[in-house]
Amino acid sequence: MTKFLRFAIVGATGFAVDMGVLWLLLTFTPIGPLAGRVIAIALAMIATWQLNRNFTFGASKRTIVVEGFRYGFIGVITSIVNYGVYAGLLIAAPLLSPYAALIAASVAAMLFSFFGYSRYVFRR
Repeated sequence: MTKFLRFAIVGATGFAVDMGVLWLLLTFTPIGPLAGRVIAIALAMIATWQLNRNFTFGASKRTIVVEGFRYGFIGVITSIVNYGVYAGLLIAAPLLSPYAALIAASVAAMLFSFFGYSRYVFRR
C-alpha cells in the first residue's frame, strides 16, 4: 500500500473525528460553527499525528517532542488553510451547510499537508 493511500485513510479518519466533533458541538452545545471548528480541528490533528506516525510514515528519527512540534507546525499551517477556506465559504454563502464547507476545506488542505508531513516531519 502506498504512503499516499495510507495517508488518505488516516485523513479520512481525521475527517471523521473533525466532522463528529463538529456535529457534537453544534448539536449539544451553544458553540457556533466557527468556534466549534477550531476545537474539532485540534482534536483531529492529535488523532492524525498518532495514526500518521504509526501507520503512514513511521516514527521519525527525531525525539517525539521535536516530531510533535514539527507535526504541529505543519498542522497549524494546514489548519489555517483549512479554516480559511471553511470560514470563507460560510461567510460568502451563509446558507451553505457547515458540513459542505468542511468537506471542501478538507480537500483543499489535503495535498499541502501530505507534502509537509512527508518532507518536513517524517522524512528519514
